[in-house]
Amino acid sequence: MHKLLISSLIFLSLVISPFAQAGIEDKVAVQQFISKMVDQHQFESVVLVKLFQSVEIKPNIIETMTKPAEGMPWHKYRKIFMRDSRIQGGVKFWQLNQASLEIAAQRYDVPEEIIVAIMGVETSYGEHTGGHRVIDALSTLAFDYPKRSQFFLSELEQFLLLCREEKMNPLEPVGSYAGAMGMPQFMPSSYRHYAADFEGDMRRDIWHNPADAIASVANYFSRHKWQAGQDIAFPVQVNGAEYKKMLTMSQDLKPDMTVKQLLSAGVQVPEELDQQTHVKLLSFEQENGDEVWAGLENFYVISRYNHSPLYAMAVYQLSAEIKQQYRAANHE
Repeated sequence: MHKLLISSLIFLSLVISPFAQAGIEDKVAVQQFISKMVDQHQFESVVLVKLFQSVEIKPNIIETMTKPAEGMPWHKYRKIFMRDSRIQGGVKFWQLNQASLEIAAQRYDVPEEIIVAIMGVETSYGEHTGGHRVIDALSTLAFDYPKRSQFFLSELEQFLLLCREEKMNPLEPVGSYAGAMGMPQFMPSSYRHYAADFEGDMRRDIWHNPADAIASVANYFSRHKWQAGQDIAFPVQVNGAEYKKMLTMSQDLKPDMTVKQLLSAGVQVPEELDQQTHVKLLSFEQENGDEVWAGLENFYVISRYNHSPLYAMAVYQLSAEIKQQYRAANHE
């Protein structure tokens, strides 16, 4: 029997339930999506029709999408993550997974504290990985959230391919309201491209296996060109108003100006920095005025995980605090 047919039959047996109720399979957009999966990826139409009969649209997901935490001012956003419980949780996670973190750091040239901080920001080290079925979340945003429908249609496509490859029942994986999965909260496309099998057991379990999750985060940063041994960001002092023009030069977080340009705009930077080093000038809203930082290439790499300067700064500052506390706890 043809391998694709066998795979489709397995997939069908996983998703068909005698209790399946009418879902969203009659939507034109869903029918178009099914046709695409059949034409481009050789899925069986009957399999996907049955699958979508069990999919539920969740209006509360759309409501949550319109109120992201990244819309907060920095002084409020920071307090979510720079808590003693999350810092000490990071120290404990590091201690419990010291060997895996050390091996991953050596294998991928990514610091342990950055890997740990990602787990802390994303899911409090696996404590909160989400309560939505991934297929419900992705389908809701793909078919009922026009603002981001193209992105989530693509992620839904990647999710079904992932389930076929990993032999997972697509109705079972649970994740965030946006469809992110496991301890590191990988979207399906990231899972397919960057999830790593740390132990060589032919599984990439980012839900229950900390070693796989650690290796996956390290691989993600390595593939996004993390610069080993290089700094991430530093605070700067500003004079006058000339620097404000540089804050609006680009919405992208990729470093887009040199230290020399910052100096010419009245920005004071550490003397040891080469004037040709590229940086990104960033402003963070505090309760009593703005705090200005210069992000380097590694700050940009962190932002590839979540395209928000608040997120990248939270990961950076949490990582530094965890590292300090970990060293103190281990008398380093």
